[in-house]
Amino acid sequence: MDMSEQRKRKRKKRWGLRIFLGLLAVLVLTVGSYVYSVYRNLSKTTDTIYTPVETQAVREAGVDLTQQTPISILLMGIDNGAEGRTEAGRSDSMIVVTINPKTQTTAMVSIPRDTFSEIVGNDTYDKINHAYWFGGAEMAINTVQKLLGIPIDYYASINMEGLKQMVDAVGGITVNSPLAFTSRGYTFVEGSNQMNGEAALAFSRMREEDPTQDTGRQDRQRLVIEAIIHNLIQTDMLLSYQDILHSLSANVETSLQMSDYLALQQNGYVSAVSNIKQDHLGGVGGLRNEIYYSFVDGAELNRVQEVLKTELELP
Repeated sequence: MDMSEQRKRKRKKRWGLRIFLGLLAVLVLTVGSYVYSVYRNLSKTTDTIYTPVETQAVREAGVDLTQQTPISILLMGIDNGAEGRTEAGRSDSMIVVTINPKTQTTAMVSIPRDTFSEIVGNDTYDKINHAYWFGGAEMAINTVQKLLGIPIDYYASINMEGLKQMVDAVGGITVNSPLAFTSRGYTFVEGSNQMNGEAALAFSRMREEDPTQDTGRQDRQRLVIEAIIHNLIQTDMLLSYQDILHSLSANVETSLQMSDYLALQQNGYVSAVSNIKQDHLGGVGGLRNEIYYSFVDGAELNRVQEVLKTELELP
């Protein structure tokens, strides 16, 4: 098998996990905050999702949500849970989200999966997404903290099955496609398309037929996320929140508890999500021992560190 075929096969496996992260942000910052006030009997579901980890302490003092301390959340999309994939998985998408309720701003910084990084706790350097494979959320968090020089206060992860179940739980979605194409047995027209979970995955995964390649795929992922949000905020969807969280209970892990959701809502964190600034950790692709990595130079790393520290009001 030549290199182009290998890359194509890998692309098919690593399909659009950014959409899972967008979905996860909806779950953590939108659904979670509302369900507490609407359904007090959801504690069983949130207990299932709640998965605490012990990570290296970076902050001198803990986070106090009632005092509007700016916080960071590591969002991870894990490449398992669908298509028969039951292994531990890798965090093929990683986004550090900072939320500052005082300035009412949110920053989202994407970390490329191939970023060459020290894997904290494994005594090695490797692709940063391998940290989750080696040591789960704990090792991934410690690795990101070391790389970016900031504390990670919370985390949330979702696997590939999560998106499909969420779309189905909200009764399907309607998306206006910018182009017509066929993917994975589904045909999409230019204009309005009604989709279930499987169709939404196919819509968000296609890359080769899009004239703008990755840019077009990311735009379609955004359309799916927006459609999910639209359904979630509909009044008649309030009765479906329990089904939504139940459907995700096997696919989501987070260190946020129900009390955190309530505090996020009451202290200005949720409203800050309406003002999002997006950034990414840039790198240059290259080979090391015949393995492809994304190498980040010192200037770029310092830039991103300063962006995050400013948002978190850290020295």
